[in-house]
Amino acid sequence: MIFENINRVLILAPHPDDAEFGLGGTIAKLIEKGKEVFVIVFSLCEKSTPANFEIGAIEQEMYASLSLLKIPKENIIVFDFSVREFPARRQEILEQMIEVRNKIKPDLVFIPSSSDIHQDHAVIHEEGKRAFKFYNLLGYEMPWNNFGFTSFVYNPLDDSHLNSKLDAIACYKSQNFRTYSSPEFITALATLRGGQILIKYAESFELIRLIAK
Repeated sequence: MIFENINRVLILAPHPDDAEFGLGGTIAKLIEKGKEVFVIVFSLCEKSTPANFEIGAIEQEMYASLSLLKIPKENIIVFDFSVREFPARRQEILEQMIEVRNKIKPDLVFIPSSSDIHQDHAVIHEEGKRAFKFYNLLGYEMPWNNFGFTSFVYNPLDDSHLNSKLDAIACYKSQNFRTYSSPEFITALATLRGGQILIKYAESFELIRLIAK
């Protein structure tokens, strides 16, 4: 029901590919339903570029991936905070969030979950709650970073939504060495979450704040 009653969705992604991993299927479904989706990427992770890739490769992969999910380029907001150094720049990050919030005025905001232990993700979670405390807030799942996860909100996915997520993640050639980027892993997680609500596939989210209207 929450997805039916919103029109503007904002995703806070610490790094390129976080939006796709955390809710790529849901993005595909929201776009299909005519919702307007915005993504903030806080770092292009150039310091983490694998040795066999040129600097800038991750940025190119990001735009290709989000384009595949049909997010307009003008709806992608990119900042240049250095990867793994977000804790030292909390206030600047919060101020950028507030500036974007006041321009976009989203109905629903996705942030990393409260159990995500990556230092950058944890900052985006905490500052995201501060910036968007009067908005609907859901936390997305990244099992390799989560110490536990409370799946209180489920979004059923069709095969087409999962396939869009798989295709979007496949754009990140620089990251395909990671175990969790494999189609088998992604499909298994969608199958697990779907099985919990007796359907084929789903993505699940932590419920942080829901404002009934």
